[in-house]
Amino acid sequence: MPKVRILPDRVANQIAAGEVIERPAAVVKELVENALDAGATRIEVEFRHGGRSLMRVEDNGAGMSRDDALLALERHATSKITEAGDLDRLASYGFRGEALPSIASVSRFELQTRESGQDVGSVILVNGGKFVHVRDCGRPVGTRIEVTHLFNSVPARRKFLKTDQTESAHIIQCVRLYALACPQVAFTLVEDGRLIFQSPECATLAERVGEIFGRQTAEALVPIEAAEPGLRLSGLIGRPGVGRATRHEMIVFVNQRPVDSRTLNYALIESYHESLPKGRYPLAFVFFECDPAAVDVNVHPAKREVRFRSDPAVRSFVIRAVLSRLRELNTPVVSNAECGVRSAEPSKPLSVAPRPIVAAVPASPVAPSVPPALRQPSPAIAPAHPSSAVRSPQSQSPDWRLIGVAHGSFALFETAAGLVLLDRRAAHERVWFERLQAQFRAGAVASQRLLLPTPLELDPIATALLLDRLALLQGCGFEVAEFGRNFFRIEAVPAWMEPGAAEPFVRDFLGLLREGRLDDKDVDLARDEIARLAATKAVRLPETAGETELRAMVGQLFATRHPLTSPAGRPTYIEVNHAELARRFQKLA
Repeated sequence: MPKVRILPDRVANQIAAGEVIERPAAVVKELVENALDAGATRIEVEFRHGGRSLMRVEDNGAGMSRDDALLALERHATSKITEAGDLDRLASYGFRGEALPSIASVSRFELQTRESGQDVGSVILVNGGKFVHVRDCGRPVGTRIEVTHLFNSVPARRKFLKTDQTESAHIIQCVRLYALACPQVAFTLVEDGRLIFQSPECATLAERVGEIFGRQTAEALVPIEAAEPGLRLSGLIGRPGVGRATRHEMIVFVNQRPVDSRTLNYALIESYHESLPKGRYPLAFVFFECDPAAVDVNVHPAKREVRFRSDPAVRSFVIRAVLSRLRELNTPVVSNAECGVRSAEPSKPLSVAPRPIVAAVPASPVAPSVPPALRQPSPAIAPAHPSSAVRSPQSQSPDWRLIGVAHGSFALFETAAGLVLLDRRAAHERVWFERLQAQFRAGAVASQRLLLPTPLELDPIATALLLDRLALLQGCGFEVAEFGRNFFRIEAVPAWMEPGAAEPFVRDFLGLLREGRLDDKDVDLARDEIARLAATKAVRLPETAGETELRAMVGQLFATRHPLTSPAGRPTYIEVNHAELARRFQKLA
């Protein structure tokens, strides 16, 4: 067995880099945190080729002397803490002292710095963990760090990087998180020589959100402010009924630090239980503050996660605060645009009900919720009904006798074998899923051009995803055109979709991509998932329906290939036979 020995510092730093430096965005994160801890009021970030060839972070903070700069490149060297007890009083972003030596061990690393009161600054060059030189230099007060050739000394790590576009999107998202965390700090972001984000000092969080996520998002937010002994919540939350398909615009900060907190995320989601449909996530940019001793920020190598000393107390406080704010607002409304696809009354918004709202899907031509004017669309935009998808209802419809409708969602039928309880919503989803699935696969998706194109403003990651998949959306009846950086225009939508539903539907589509639930490597599977996205947004069915309409729905259901389940796998109906009824009522056979 080999002898135990101490690793050289260079090797130890490269191993530590594997924990701290996962991708170029992690380098930017650590350097921006150091700049903020140095008291910077102006930070400039520049990168090229997704951060592979260059990352530069420059600030006007306090700067360092030559001795401090050299010491900062040693492992576990930090100015933030002196003893373990300081971890309970942390008020800074960085504190471990591993970032700079870890970065320098896997790149060509140049640090320029000058502190106030010094005539000259210092420049230190490190290449792959080896010091090259230390010299005097002229520069303003502050620090500039330039990282080039990331992971050149560890080629195996470089192979695992994603495309430049993906890595760029992560860097941009990282910088914007810290720009949100510190609105009072001016941020500049430059990619491949192009200025892509520049924000002066902002007086309010709302101004910064508007600059970063766009006016569409900012206008959907309301301020929140709440406090209890030792706890405080502030920031912006989405209005009732306004949600997203993913959590990417639900951002939380703990003591000014952007983190991923399961406790806070679930508290926000639960607070919107009665204000958003199931599966939708609220918009939120909230700051939670508590005693630093009550939260552990040292549970993750990259400091992305935190752990509270009392999760139940934090969760209860956030839920109380958000619910109280939501109840202060006027009666909320969910528009058809939020619902996702064509509803029974295209121009009339749906009021938020006491229970979660289920969004709308185009009703079948004979469904009771569709007005006569909508039952027969004009030939130019009528949805296709390929025979391969829907067989003759007359030959497939079972001989069921309608008894009635229970709770607005379930139709009860008498059959020769017993009783059947039909889930109207699940049945509706199945019919429309196979109808849209057949249209997509046949390339027979009718589109309608919009008189006024719908604007769409996205964050950088969503922009990268959308640009790669414009052809896929076009094959599903959409026409989306790029209209500037992170801006798009939706110029045409499928005939079955209300124009106002296009923007949230595309956001939901991008949400599936971000969460890895939609793989576009197989176009047919991707289109099936898009059809499922539309179909699972079930229609708000009326409390009552006539026998003709319900029997037509049953006929359409049994004309599909898989009538027993919805696209999500839920049963469309359950049957209770005579034997089961006799057993339940304890009758003898």
